[in-house]
Amino acid sequence: MKPLIKISLFLISILCIFSCKTQNFSTSEYGKTENGKQVEIKKVYNFRTVGNIKNSDGRVLKEGKFYRSGHLHKLKKKSFRELEKLGIKEVIDLRNSKEIADKPDQLPNDMVYKKYSAFEDEGDQLTQAKKLVLKGKVNGSDADKRMIDFYREYVTENPEVIRKIITEILESDQPVLYHCTAGKDRTGITTALILSILKFDKETIYNDYLLSNNYRQKLVHKRLKLADNLHFLYPKMDVKVLEKLSWVEAGYLDAAFDEINKKYGSVDTYIQQVLGISEDKREEYIKKFTN
Repeated sequence: MKPLIKISLFLISILCIFSCKTQNFSTSEYGKTENGKQVEIKKVYNFRTVGNIKNSDGRVLKEGKFYRSGHLHKLKKKSFRELEKLGIKEVIDLRNSKEIADKPDQLPNDMVYKKYSAFEDEGDQLTQAKKLVLKGKVNGSDADKRMIDFYREYVTENPEVIRKIITEILESDQPVLYHCTAGKDRTGITTALILSILKFDKETIYNDYLLSNNYRQKLVHKRLKLADNLHFLYPKMDVKVLEKLSWVEAGYLDAAFDEINKKYGSVDTYIQQVLGISEDKREEYIKKFTN
């Protein structure tokens, strides 16, 4: 994995404790229409299903076919029943091995658990990235560029892994829950690809992506306020870094799709050549997940 992307992975996974200089926080972009259904489960953030949206052919996505969320490290045993009620039988973890080792999912014993990381952390790259951020060696502009680079490379660096993730979700006959750390970047890209396969338009895809800001708003503001109050702990850290790793931005998803178009010519070609989904198979998925 490239050093730039390793630092980006750190920026994506570290969402909580670091403080910064006192500044005004920028306004994030939110989804306009809260389609689907947010699922309230204690200690699990950004848990939701996508549904009740129309694709370009006027077909409506069935609700409860796939779910997305942040990590399940703090999932309580008393919440296991909630997953059962939703019919979820399989969890796909998009985090890397280090993230999983540090905060493993807490799941029912009978849950099928699979992990597919498109990027792995080799050695102590995340530790080194953390030091750079805390020392003020990474500023808001750096973080923004690295996030954009992360999105660009996530969809093309390890295409076989992306193919496995998408195939696993779309081939399942039971609801699947897939997640990363915050449920916004890797999970957001995965959902955007799925909705593209099912022929939803750009506005609908981006709206669902930006809903992560809606559902994480209280959590993010709480963390930013805490960081602001504790600025003396890490006075050199740039507040903009914390902001960039806390919110999703339309420009980040643009970067992923722009890279696909640049390298493969179109999203349709990417779906066929990289994801291995023929037009007939694509129509089969559309009939399976929409009415």
